[in-house]
Amino acid sequence: MLRLSFLALLALSAPLSAKDSLGIYGEWGAFRDEQGPRCYAVAMPTRASGEQEFAAFAAVSNWPTRRVRGQVHFRTSRRIGEDARVTLRVGRESFTLTGSANNAWAENANDDAAIVAAMRGATAMVLRTRDANGRLFTNTYDLTGVSSAVDAASLGCTEQ
Repeated sequence: MLRLSFLALLALSAPLSAKDSLGIYGEWGAFRDEQGPRCYAVAMPTRASGEQEFAAFAAVSNWPTRRVRGQVHFRTSRRIGEDARVTLRVGRESFTLTGSANNAWAENANDDAAIVAAMRGATAMVLRTRDANGRLFTNTYDLTGVSSAVDAASLGCTEQ
């Protein structure tokens, strides 16, 4: 129930009229934001190591007017250290992400697609990096419901 409350708060971080819920699926929610417009699947980590500076989340977004589909984005629970390597383990697959401040992304659209495909076949994913003080930290995500949420987000923006 706490995760659902967090998803609702995450969705309301912009003006109230800007977000429409497309559904809650397991640990993931799908939303449409008319400003942009964009549709996205989002979840908070089920576990984050150490202290947390930020409300972390993972999102898979679609920006139809920009012709962007399935863009993977992470807000990390701590500021990423300068020159720190950011890795994402999805099931048995590993990916290197690009990161700065407290955000991380896939390096290109092909990696976005590979990450989303891996998410669909896995039960968990772990983002791992070092913070500004050089300490290792992880954000772990339960992937229950991710396929349905990603599909709902994709369908939510097909009318553009």
